[in-house]
Amino acid sequence: VDYETFKRKCTDDVRLFGFVRFTTGDAMSKRVKFALITWIGEDVSGLQRAKTGTDKTLVKEVVQNFAKEFVISDHKELDEDYIKNELKKAGGANYDAQTE
Repeated sequence: VDYETFKRKCTDDVRLFGFVRFTTGDAMSKRVKFALITWIGEDVSGLQRAKTGTDKTLVKEVVQNFAKEFVISDHKELDEDYIKNELKKAGGANYDAQTE
């Protein structure tokens, strides 16, 4: 499933976990980074919100290697450029082409 399909599934009445693969870098060096995204829609009940922590523990038993974890309930934060920028920050050294 591509990222746009995942984003469309993030509606206000659901909670989802996504293990998402992103390619970052520049023309000289491409790197693959993984993100664990927890989506909690605005209309999710309090009980379901509370269960998210327990369920995430179970998800993390299977999905163990990721560069950054996101807990998101605002559609703006699902923006692909925002996620990639955060992954780049989490990656440490930035070897993208520098402009002088």
